[in-house]
Amino acid sequence: MSAVKTDHFVSFDGMRLAVHRVGSGRPLVLLHGLFSSAEMNWIKWGHADRLAAAGYDVIMLDFRVHGESESPDDPEKYPKNVLVRDVAALIEHLGLENYVLGGFSLGARTSLHAVGNGVLAPQRLIIGGMGVAGVADWNRRSAFFKRVIDEFDDIKPGDPAYYSKQFLKSQGVNRTAARLLLDTMTDLEKEKLANITMPTLVVCGDEDTDNGNAEELAALLPNATYVETPGAHLVSATKPEMGEAMVNWLKDTE
Repeated sequence: MSAVKTDHFVSFDGMRLAVHRVGSGRPLVLLHGLFSSAEMNWIKWGHADRLAAAGYDVIMLDFRVHGESESPDDPEKYPKNVLVRDVAALIEHLGLENYVLGGFSLGARTSLHAVGNGVLAPQRLIIGGMGVAGVADWNRRSAFFKRVIDEFDDIKPGDPAYYSKQFLKSQGVNRTAARLLLDTMTDLEKEKLANITMPTLVVCGDEDTDNGNAEELAALLPNATYVETPGAHLVSATKPEMGEAMVNWLKDTE
């Protein structure tokens, strides 16, 4: 395992966000999922090392409220689409031009918003664990996570939300801040998917329907390749096949 270097940068509104980095070569910015972190999604299971070995400077942001980034309770720190603004601030801070952008779940959703709305223009895009419903029907998905937070102490084993409750608890997420963050996210109009014209990998677990149909999402993107890997939503991110699919696709599209 290669040594991961961690630093912090100041985002557009003064928030101090953690950035983890490994490897050298072409820049690849990776964004993690909700209640997770760069460590949990990309580092722990070896995906970052695989990508670094393939010749990439792997740059992994901890979103605000996650990982080693700040997690304030102040509502003013949670304007609409704040995560897109944070990623744009990171790209500007690092002076990146020819880069790959990738994300899993919330990270994938954030990437689609950033590119679909013309905020960012990566050379290539990787979308993991995401279907159409995860971007176009966010209110439904958001309601699930709000319930996890609002009814945290009452969710018991056997409840469909129990696994998400346990994951949130294990990651030590500030629930008040997470609740504020959920309200910053909006739906992405399906028509804006047509703006995502760069080569795109849509990779999803074969049992993962948490964010809707990933193959349907790939079909709506102008230049996408769909790859299926093993596992349900959270499990798929722990499997080596996800990182291997990313490496193989990047090699094929060089």
